[in-house]
Amino acid sequence: MTDLDIYSFIGFIGTACIIGAYAYLTLKEAPNPFVLHGTNLTGAGLLTISLLVHTNWPSLVLEGFWAAIALVGIAKAIRTGRKGQEREA
Repeated sequence: MTDLDIYSFIGFIGTACIIGAYAYLTLKEAPNPFVLHGTNLTGAGLLTISLLVHTNWPSLVLEGFWAAIALVGIAKAIRTGRKGQEREA
């Protein structure tokens, strides 16, 4: 069995951030976009650190898109000044 190094632990924390953000979006009636996208951006960043050491190109590309979408979400929230989002049906 392979021992986990610090970069693997960083990746696990990033994974927990992304899963937590998805749970937050699913469970919260009016999620705060700064919390949602900030947590996703943090998760993508942490996973990217892990993936730069333990390279998996498809996952690294996915995290790039994940981070870009989170940045767009944060920019949109700043532009509109919204702290909460209304759910779309």
